[in-house]
Amino acid sequence: MKLSPQDLDICCGHQKSETAEPSSVSQPISTPIHQTSLFSFDRFEDLSHGLANEFTTPVYSRGRNPSMTSVEQKLAALEQGEACKLFASGMGAISAAISALVSQGDHILFVNQVYGPTIQLATQLARFGVSFTCITSGDIAEAEQAIQPNTKLIWFESPGTMTFTQLDIKALVAVAKAHGILTGIDNTWATPLLQKPITMGVDIVAHSLTKYIGGHSDVVAGALITRETLLKDIFFKTFLLNGAAIGPMDAYLIERGLRTLPVRLAQHETNGLAVAHFLQEHEKVAQVFHPALQPALSVPEDQLSGFTGLFSFTLKQPSYSAVSDVMNALKHFRMGVSWGGFESLAISPQRPQNAQALVEAGLPQGLIRLSVGLESADTLINDLSQALSHAQ
Repeated sequence: MKLSPQDLDICCGHQKSETAEPSSVSQPISTPIHQTSLFSFDRFEDLSHGLANEFTTPVYSRGRNPSMTSVEQKLAALEQGEACKLFASGMGAISAAISALVSQGDHILFVNQVYGPTIQLATQLARFGVSFTCITSGDIAEAEQAIQPNTKLIWFESPGTMTFTQLDIKALVAVAKAHGILTGIDNTWATPLLQKPITMGVDIVAHSLTKYIGGHSDVVAGALITRETLLKDIFFKTFLLNGAAIGPMDAYLIERGLRTLPVRLAQHETNGLAVAHFLQEHEKVAQVFHPALQPALSVPEDQLSGFTGLFSFTLKQPSYSAVSDVMNALKHFRMGVSWGGFESLAISPQRPQNAQALVEAGLPQGLIRLSVGLESADTLINDLSQALSHAQ
């Protein structure tokens, strides 16, 4: 894992100006929590000005609050984007972005394995005349062939959901720009520390801050980072009107998570690689889907600067009963949705009667996804070892 000194300083809040005058007034280390729903003004003229400039001025916490602004500035700096907006969830951020950018008659192209609820959102948008196509392979040539005259947005993930396939981000962006299409990426897996899509030409970056950036499984939040003009459009079209605003306390928890993100990611990477290598050699494991262990499709080596603890594997006996036996035998890994916290989790998309649905989604049978936490790698390996002994 290669982390820049600038990123480390941003996470820890070391942004004090070298030219600032010494102050005799003590300052809080943590950003104060502005636990308020609204902000008052002494003059009506100032209130009127604030209402006309809600994108930058705290008026009502559904729009802007200083507790949010501090985190937004850090995330924008980490992603090397112009501006950031926090949301009450990752889906709140994704929904606001996509809904603001497409209109009736537009087409969305999803490339690579994309978070399931994002596709569900597109299905709902079909009620309003928005169509979509999914290219789950992540193949750039196949994606270009799927572009339609009305394609307005290409939304993708790299590494992709569940199977963690990487795609060449710069190549996909080049295709999109050649056709005048906006691009958006869900960068939750990599975080801004391991991958910076905006520097590769991507227009919009989304995050579920609930995952690694929050890191403690105690807050739900999301974010968008993009150009200021584009974010302002999203702010007024969907953010204010949908009401997916994060609360001041949740913003504080996200900023707390940022402070320890570099050290936590390093441990997630170490533990994740140890567990992945163990599974790769196990007699009952068919394949391990980890970006470090599977060949990338002509992806630049420097696209990712490290790895996290989220990956998956398939059983050689890819049945629901085999998956169920292994999952139920786990003693340390907990079963649950989400990922990126301190605890280790396991989940599977396998259901008793969904084999055809998995094929249509481009997912293999017998898949188990692991979110490797911060516990001892030996403890996790021993747990998987005894659980796999129950596999048929």
